[in-house]
Amino acid sequence: AGLELYLPLVVGGSIVLVDRPTAIDSFALLRTIQTSKADVMQATPTTWKMLTLTGVKKLGLKRVLCGGEALSSQLAQQLTVMGAEVWNLYGPTETTIWSTVNLIQGESQRPGVSTTVNASIGRPIDETQVYILDVGLNPVPIGVAGELYIAGTGLARGYLGRPGMTAERFIACPYGTGSRMYRTGDLARWNFDGTIDYIGRADAQVKVRGFRIELGEIE
Repeated sequence: AGLELYLPLVVGGSIVLVDRPTAIDSFALLRTIQTSKADVMQATPTTWKMLTLTGVKKLGLKRVLCGGEALSSQLAQQLTVMGAEVWNLYGPTETTIWSTVNLIQGESQRPGVSTTVNASIGRPIDETQVYILDVGLNPVPIGVAGELYIAGTGLARGYLGRPGMTAERFIACPYGTGSRMYRTGDLARWNFDGTIDYIGRADAQVKVRGFRIELGEIE
């Protein structure tokens, strides 16, 4: 909840908290947005989809922040029609939550932007480096899928008490002296304009309402 807590506070805003029953009730959540006069809200695409199903034409928000799951291009366009800037946020907890951002509004009219099932995850934020590499850790060409790696000051130290898993996921970065990078397990590709498309997982992991589900563990 780093972004939700600190972003409003550092700009002199306030935070509206909703309880669990409200968060999963589309009409109750919509009423809270309207009565609180909130102008920025962050949620998973699942929650945003839930709000669109209420039939409301305008959310009354200035900015919509989506994260935690893949944002479909279709849902992104639905949200822009509802009168708000739509920001797609991407990044795992291991890189201190968000690592790339993309403003969706008007994207479909921009030349050179790929039209895919998922909305583009944009470009890296400050102090963050993103690499899309093949199995030999070599950069892939524009338009070619590879695994996404993240480096920078937001990188975690590792997993507490799990050295084996830390060694597997946090590896030496061949493109920076003494630096490390995180292997996300996500497949992505570069667009010609420097933005990134999220394609899917390199393994069987899925996300449900922003939570990671390892199908192998369930099996």
